[in-house]
Amino acid sequence: MSASGMSETNEGGQERKPSRMALPQRSNPGAAPGGGQSYREIAERMKKVQEEQRLVVERMRQIPYKVAVLSAKGGVGKSFVTASLAMALAMMGKVVGVFDADFHGPSMPLMLGLSQVKGLLARDDGSIVPAVNVYGVRLVSVGLMLPSEEAPVIWRGSLKTTAIRQLLAYTDWEGAEYLLIDLPPGTGDEQLTIAQTIPGLTGFLLVTIPSDVSKVVVKKAAAFAQKLNVPLLGIVENMSYFRCPDGSVQYIFGKGAAEEIAKEFNVPLLGQIPIDPRIREATDAGVPFFLEYPDSEAAKVFLEMARRFVEVVESKGGKSNKGANGSEES
Repeated sequence: MSASGMSETNEGGQERKPSRMALPQRSNPGAAPGGGQSYREIAERMKKVQEEQRLVVERMRQIPYKVAVLSAKGGVGKSFVTASLAMALAMMGKVVGVFDADFHGPSMPLMLGLSQVKGLLARDDGSIVPAVNVYGVRLVSVGLMLPSEEAPVIWRGSLKTTAIRQLLAYTDWEGAEYLLIDLPPGTGDEQLTIAQTIPGLTGFLLVTIPSDVSKVVVKKAAAFAQKLNVPLLGIVENMSYFRCPDGSVQYIFGKGAAEEIAKEFNVPLLGQIPIDPRIREATDAGVPFFLEYPDSEAAKVFLEMARRFVEVVESKGGKSNKGANGSEES
């Protein structure tokens, strides 16, 4: 899937050309969905959707661990956790893919050091080859297909559902063991589509900050996961505290939110990441802060969190779980 007319050459000399798919769009944005379609056209469209869903099942069966990073609250550092966790897993020797499902605010290209990549490689068979950063993390993001970083994506829910299904159907994750899905804030179209489209979704990883506002909204996300029968793997508290130069600790956003959520929903608290301004600097540069500042408290806490995350996820044994549609991967 690629934006129309976009073509680029990567470092290996391969042309980044559009795949057979185009970004979903309506020729007449004001027209009603399905307006004027014949029965044959509707039948053909349904057949295509069924074939794409079959391909999704086939692709996802090859990936043992599929984890969606969920918050429902914006501004808590969910994308930071996704990107940093992906690179931490890669440092552990895992083969990692990242699917950026935040179409309206795709930040994975910047955070993974791939903001200069334009377009996605497409093979002759129509399959999509993810962009790969210097740490070996594979990425598929609408952000790689936009004409500029400032270009908005103005889509309704049906277009986002189509984009998610097509990207998952046609992307070859090339032996990935982990697929991390970066979700936007909320519990709407993208979250529901991911839960219902990916068979055997290993679970959701919750991210919060200590504030009461975040706590209330993240509890909604946890309840959302439970209603969809998707496991909650754990919770990460970002911006948990700030350690002053004299060693004292300040709880700038409050205290206790993650512990309360973990207890109420019976999920492990995997880590509480402190505030460190250097995290922002490294993240904006697309490099892992735990490699840039390995002796920092935040780096040590994060890497321990990543280790615990692997323990929790791999304790599932790569087994499938019944998802929101009640289906189970064989």
